[in-house]
Parts: sequence; C-alpha cells; structure tokens
Amino acid sequence: MDASITSLTLETKSMRAEIAGFQSRVTGLEQRMGLVEAQTTMSRDRDQDLLYLRSKLTDMEDRSRRDNIRLHGIPENEEGVDVQSFLRSILAKLTSLDFDPPIEFQWAHRVGPKRSGNPSRSRPIIACLLRHNQTRQILQAARKHGPFQMDHYDIRITADYSKETNDRRKAFLALRPRLRQLEIKYGLFDPARMWVTKNGVSKDVYNPEELQLFLDSFQPQSMDSTSSSSSHDNGGDNEGNLPLGQEKTDTALCDTGVGHRENGQIS
Repeated sequence: MDASITSLTLETKSMRAEIAGFQSRVTGLEQRMGLVEAQTTMSRDRDQDLLYLRSKLTDMEDRSRRDNIRLHGIPENEEGVDVQSFLRSILAKLTSLDFDPPIEFQWAHRVGPKRSGNPSRSRPIIACLLRHNQTRQILQAARKHGPFQMDHYDIRITADYSKETNDRRKAFLALRPRLRQLEIKYGLFDPARMWVTKNGVSKDVYNPEELQLFLDSFQPQSMDSTSSSSSHDNGGDNEGNLPLGQEKTDTALCDTGVGHRENGQIS
C-alpha cells in the first residue's frame, strides 16, 4: 500500500511538472502571438500610411502638371529650332481661340529619345504654359473639337498626368464596353474620377476596382426591364440624369458618354 501511494505521489509530481512546462510553453506562445499581432497591426498601419503618402505624392505631381499640355501627331522637326514660337502659332490656329494676353510658356520640348526604329511615329511635344486659364481653354477646345487637322496630320492635344493617374484613367476606360452594354451613363472627370448614373441614381467612383464591383452588381436579366426607360430619358439636369451620349457639363474637365474622349482625344 505504501509503495503504491509513493508511486502515485511521484507520478502526480511528474504530471504537475509536465503541466507546468506546458503552461510555460503556452505562455511563451501567447507572448509571441501578441508580438506577431502587434507587428501585423504596425505593418498594416505602415501600409495604410504608405498608401496615403503615395496618394498625396500622386496628387502633388498631378497638381504640378496642371499647366502642362501634350501635343501628339506633330511630325518630327516640324517645330524647327524655336518650339515655343511654333506652338504659339499653331495653338491659335487649331483652337481658333483669341489669346489675350498672348500665350507664354515656361518651357516646351519633345518627350523622350527619337524613335529610330519607327521614324513615322513622332514623339509628343510637352509644354508648360504660364497661365492656367489658358491651359484650360486649350484643353476644353481640344475635347470639344479635337482631333485637329494640320497639313493632313491629326493633331491631338491632351492633359499631362502622373503615371499612376494615367494608369487609373486607362483602367476606367477599359470598362467602357461594359458601361455601354448595361446602358449606364458615365463621365471621366479630371484627373481620374468616374461619374456613373443608372435608374436616376448617380455616384462618383475613384478607383476602377470600385467601378468593377458596381458593374458586377447588375444582373444581365434585370437590364431588359430598365433599358427602355433609360434610353428614352429625355430629361437632363446637373445631377447627371441626361440622355445617353449627351455630355454632362462641369467646371472640371471631363470626358463623357458614348463617343468618349480619352485625355482629350477621341478613342
């Protein structure tokens, strides 16, 4: 009997030691998990901070480019040695605008190296105007009347955006076939904001992923009952309820509806 009790006592002590070891390991794991969770939270916060800083940098870059215009389609060496005088002359002719005071540039030049492999494809000319109101006048004329004709060449005048903004605009424009298929009226505003309206409900979309989710919310079979009312909506107001293909006017530069213009050029 005494031997059995002694054996049980030893086993109990051994089990207690093992349990204490397990508890110590669990405590260590919990501490490590706490550190991992804290580091994950910090990493998530840093990612959000980086996204915020990147968006601010993109916004700053776009603002620094707001007085720039790009001219596409002008043959190489057509501008001669004085690019600014050349641009001053052709912009007045192409846009039919009476600039008073005359256009002044901070700088103007071709973009990138010469394309020796494809000499027929000219490099765009980028120019920074001194007065922002003249930049807007030129871009609005380009959206309304472009592309322009000059000596049998098509000349397109577009705004100048950062790479990030340009990529977002291209992603928005890639969804145009889907917008037209669903008969959703839309407009791409400066710099990269998509306005959409369906069944009298309008919204602003700031990234292509959000627009894709918005489009996915419409089922093809549900469009048959709404397409006739959408296509026969003859009203128009500042909230965006206008007929398909009609432009929505705004103080901001925008491209709208069917026959959409990308960065001022007809696509």
